Amino acid sequence: MKLQDKVQTIKGVGEKKSALLKNLKVETIDDLLHLYPRKYEDRREVISIMEAPFGKDVLVKGVVTSKQMWSRNNKKVPLKIAIQDNSAKLEVLFFNGKFLSNLFVVGNEYTFYGKINLNNGKRQMSHPEFHRTGDPDDVRGIFPVYPLTEGLTQSYMRKLQMAVLDLADESEEWIDDEIVKKYNLCSPAYALKKIHFPEDERQIKESRYRMVFEELLTLQTGLFYIKEGIREINKGVYVDENISVQDFISRLPYQLTDGQNRVWGEIQRDLAKPTPMNRLVQGDVGSGKTVVAELAMYKTVKAEYQAAMMAPTELLAKQHYASLKRDFEPLGVTVDLLCSSMKAKEKREVLERLANGQTQILVGTHAIIQPDVIFSKLGLVITDEQHRFGVDQRTLLADKGTNPNILVMTATPIPRTLAVILYGDLDISIIDTMPPGRKPIKTHLRNEDARTAIYNFVQAQVKEGRQAYVVAPLIEESETLDVRSAAELYEELTAQYPDVRIGLVHGAMKQEEKDSVMEAFVEGKIDVLVSTVVIEVGIDVSNATVMVIENCERFGLAQLHQLRGRVGRGRHQSHCILVCGHESKIANMRNEIMCKSEDGFVIAEEDLKLRGPGEIFGTRQHGLPELNISDLVKHVDILEDVKAVAAEILRKDPQLKETSNVVLRQRVKKMFGENIQLRL
Repeated sequence: MKLQDKVQTIKGVGEKKSALLKNLKVETIDDLLHLYPRKYEDRREVISIMEAPFGKDVLVKGVVTSKQMWSRNNKKVPLKIAIQDNSAKLEVLFFNGKFLSNLFVVGNEYTFYGKINLNNGKRQMSHPEFHRTGDPDDVRGIFPVYPLTEGLTQSYMRKLQMAVLDLADESEEWIDDEIVKKYNLCSPAYALKKIHFPEDERQIKESRYRMVFEELLTLQTGLFYIKEGIREINKGVYVDENISVQDFISRLPYQLTDGQNRVWGEIQRDLAKPTPMNRLVQGDVGSGKTVVAELAMYKTVKAEYQAAMMAPTELLAKQHYASLKRDFEPLGVTVDLLCSSMKAKEKREVLERLANGQTQILVGTHAIIQPDVIFSKLGLVITDEQHRFGVDQRTLLADKGTNPNILVMTATPIPRTLAVILYGDLDISIIDTMPPGRKPIKTHLRNEDARTAIYNFVQAQVKEGRQAYVVAPLIEESETLDVRSAAELYEELTAQYPDVRIGLVHGAMKQEEKDSVMEAFVEGKIDVLVSTVVIEVGIDVSNATVMVIENCERFGLAQLHQLRGRVGRGRHQSHCILVCGHESKIANMRNEIMCKSEDGFVIAEEDLKLRGPGEIFGTRQHGLPELNISDLVKHVDILEDVKAVAAEILRKDPQLKETSNVVLRQRVKKMFGENIQLRL
């Protein structure tokens, strides 16, 4: 057998088993060896039955004192075995036990691995793994636990791995000797053998470290390769650095913050390069990303190109349109809006103005990536709230021009480590300062007992001329979940506060209905907006000073922070009230973080620690290759090391064509698939 042979070449693996293995992305023997254990069971130390903790996997041994079956005719009858060591008795149950009965002999000693529970005062273990004590294939040792699919067992997977383990010796070293020595990497053959069948913790650490290092090196090399490939093959839209935007800046009613000035400097340098800009601007809610985007648009327009801005919702697109029109019309720049709800005649007129170059800036929703939208000379593409768009949608908009500059904005703080991975094709800028004079939002944690006081406070704020949000996790009442629903809250508040104008908005409503209610709130015709998370992004009401989040334990940290960011946008003191319905360890940790910090990046880091990247971001949407063994949170130190290694490899060999990089090139192609077809 060879590493590249199909798994069917392994004795006992037929069509049925190979189909099941394919579900685990295992088609070759090499794939099998790289199907790593997700954890290990330490079965080295036998514990006495009396000392064994309940509910945890333990290794015990004892002499069989009796065995009993309730029926000898039924194949699926339970088998009950009594065993005893020097400390206590244990009852072992096998529910389909007819064929197991002959394996146990009264008076012989056996070793068992499983969970002990207390049942009617008796210690009991159900369906443990077992062997006669002293047998060659005893259950003692460190045992790998693999990801499975229905139809495969741990025992079967271990036998398969053992059958091909010697082929690990075919895995030759493919990482440069200097790197191996500098980072103290074990050999790939040793790593493959010991990651599956280690003898101690040290071997687990050594082998996993090697595999994490090489997987992250492959990932980072691919990301750098894509980014440099985009720059190398594309000649971008050039915007002369000497074009002044001072007339725009001088009209602003405030001074740009240090963070805005720094990011604007980075964007200006990008625009003046011969290759396209691909930049992500991260900034917390209210940090002033839109002004930086306006500067980029204005400079692009002055260079006689068009700019496009795509927003995830019609309401947000209309808000951007209103602010851009207000800021640009006095400077003679024409701005148009394109949304799917517009009448056919309106759309047609916008498309005509766009195609003949009359429209200099177009703002819209997904409508602007439709085939009939044709730009005269597109030079800059901006997507707002990028996490709401897939990579494909960003590409469709960019394809409206010839390698236009791309600026991506998000108010959803992403830890820098994760941003580098998720947006591997983009340079990253962070606006880390807030405009002066903004009052911190006061965050309060309350329970159900404080409900009346909370809504009396909301009513008092409304009487002072302010507005409020009340956010619920569900649209309607649930029979299975004990949480407050938006519809329930709306009815309750409407009945309790007849003098307060209350609106309701949720995701099940038609877009026109949602926009109508939200616009009424923006215009001050609604005092309290009861909502689900549809208002998380895309509504800016400076007069709103209270955010009440019902059943806050149902929301993630990032969501809570985004919801809180809907208030605190005006000159009045704002409050966020977290109403906790059911306490838990995780919920309490989230609430504590929310009450302590307003820094979105700090909150994002904590969210990442609590939930991990897999829960926060769908890998498919962001185009992130699936990782088999690496954890972007746990292995951040290794990630930093491999970034330097990958950068140096590509500096010396930009196309990975040297013999020493052949294996790395193959691994990158396998990991990224079609996404890596840039210069090959």
